[in-house]
Amino acid sequence: MLLDELARTSTAVAQTSARRTKIELLASCLRRVTPDEVVPAVTYLSGELPRIGVGWASLRDAPSPAPSPPTLELLDVEAALARVAAAEGPGSRAVRRQALAAVLGAATESEQRFLIRLLGGELRQGALTGVMVDAVAKAAGLPSADLRRAHMLAGDLAVVARAALMDGAEGLSRFRLEVLRPIGPMLAQSAGDVAEALTRTGPAGIEWKLDGARLQVHRSGDLVRAFTRSLADVTDRVPEVVAATMLLPLDAAVLDSEVIALTAEARPLSFQETMSRFGSSSAQSVRDGVPLTPFFFDCLHLDGEDLLERPYSERAALLATRVPEDRRIPRIETADPAAGEAFLDAALARGHEGVLVKSLAAPYEAGRRGSGWVKVKRAQTLDLVVLAAEWGHGRRQGRLSNLHLGARDPASGGFVMLGKTFKGMTDAMLDWQTEKLLELAAAREGHVVHVRPELVVEIAFDGVQRSSRYPGGLALRFARVKGYRPEKTPAEADTIDAVRVSLGEAHTSAAEG
Repeated sequence: MLLDELARTSTAVAQTSARRTKIELLASCLRRVTPDEVVPAVTYLSGELPRIGVGWASLRDAPSPAPSPPTLELLDVEAALARVAAAEGPGSRAVRRQALAAVLGAATESEQRFLIRLLGGELRQGALTGVMVDAVAKAAGLPSADLRRAHMLAGDLAVVARAALMDGAEGLSRFRLEVLRPIGPMLAQSAGDVAEALTRTGPAGIEWKLDGARLQVHRSGDLVRAFTRSLADVTDRVPEVVAATMLLPLDAAVLDSEVIALTAEARPLSFQETMSRFGSSSAQSVRDGVPLTPFFFDCLHLDGEDLLERPYSERAALLATRVPEDRRIPRIETADPAAGEAFLDAALARGHEGVLVKSLAAPYEAGRRGSGWVKVKRAQTLDLVVLAAEWGHGRRQGRLSNLHLGARDPASGGFVMLGKTFKGMTDAMLDWQTEKLLELAAAREGHVVHVRPELVVEIAFDGVQRSSRYPGGLALRFARVKGYRPEKTPAEADTIDAVRVSLGEAHTSAAEG
């Protein structure tokens, strides 16, 4: 298959907002791939290429595109990118640049655009995982539910797609939960309060949402492995998790957990301090200075029996038979919103970010953001000033979307950037802000439009973290737009000092998941 076919499919997918049309376009393309092309085709169309050491400087220096007609084969691109990723040691930078320049120089203009967006992590065409799963199912002529289950167990859609397209239902049947091989974690939807969450779940188990890092812990006899939510093996960085797991009375198990760094008073340290334990160069001094405490909250496999299809109430009961209370996340069972809100207050009082409301009847939907789990948090808000905006992609093509946000600096009279967000915007808001921001445009830099700092917007966020990315040394976590504040002037926006206070008060913001 020519790369051009993927590029044209990607463009067509980005130009439609209809999910069914996206699925059909992707499925039509996937029906034409060879066995060796399935994995790169699904990976590229999903826009999820792993990092291979290519920076924006290399992409900006791309050679002139090749003339039409296109001749670049998908497998030739895959081979070239493999050479880029494999280059290391002295001279590796030159090798990467040479290999990248060769493949970009063989690409037509449309293929270059596709590759540059893919390599730069900007391929936002609306082919999210759910759409791709349905597209693979349609291309293979298999039920989407079977694809979702196989993807859940394998954690790699490209590998599942190859099995489905090449071997059909028999290929999918080979995917099973295996102890020591991680699966995608179940994720949660969001609700504004506990009452809203309970209307979705019915009677529920409500757990504190701890301020930590999600780990999936596997044990087989005397062997323990710990995996992050992205399925990276971090066993060697969490010896205390290994030790705690080895103390449990079980032989084979897969447990879901949250690990956190705690103060002497059992309050969570900042999210960044917890995550410092997972850095690639986490030294022994860091481990000694930031010990982690594991808390388990779900059981997916126990001594030879898979529990994924069992209701949450049963999984929780089985967990309680093997994990002592002081190693389980605090939890109640209720259908009463008042009791749930009181439990939420208790979690917040202990420094955690909220609660998870979990349907007692829900199975474990690995790798999915199902309706069975709903998170409830009480977000903070700040009134910030829009400093710039970026042109959107996909459904937001032609509209200014990603906002650059700044807090007022009383010392300088200017504004200090705290981050960006494209979340929380309706179509009407996108249309209005595009027109308004273009009126305020002061300069343009590639896909970024810098504007006069005159618009105030209310931003909800889950916490503040230290960041070297922005001049103020701070960044908002999980920022989203609540609405514009036309009645406020920039002089009334919140100050960087107020954000620094928020860092002190909200250092307990939790990790997503």
